[in-house]
Amino acid sequence: MNQELIDLAVERGRLLERISSQRQLLAQQLQPLGAAMGTADRVVAGARQCGDYLKRHPEWVATGVVVLVILRPSRIWRWSSRAFLAWRTWRMLRRELSDLGIVDRE
Repeated sequence: MNQELIDLAVERGRLLERISSQRQLLAQQLQPLGAAMGTADRVVAGARQCGDYLKRHPEWVATGVVVLVILRPSRIWRWSSRAFLAWRTWRMLRRELSDLGIVDRE
């Protein structure tokens, strides 16, 4: 009986050692996924904050719906694409000016 307990304890030790090495290997292999999951967590948190803000300020939603009804959706699409282009140009210009040392990077 005593030898059986010793054998079980040795086997348990081996299994624990194997589990430990597998955990280390898994942590090493999943490390690149951690950064992506961090980004996903930030996106989800931002979406929740946006939803909470809109729940506290429903007038913004109503204003958006009214603007969409008054103006045709095609016009809204055209304006939003121009605004996006302007925003992207501004970001590129600011990055270039920052690289030259003219403007501080935020």
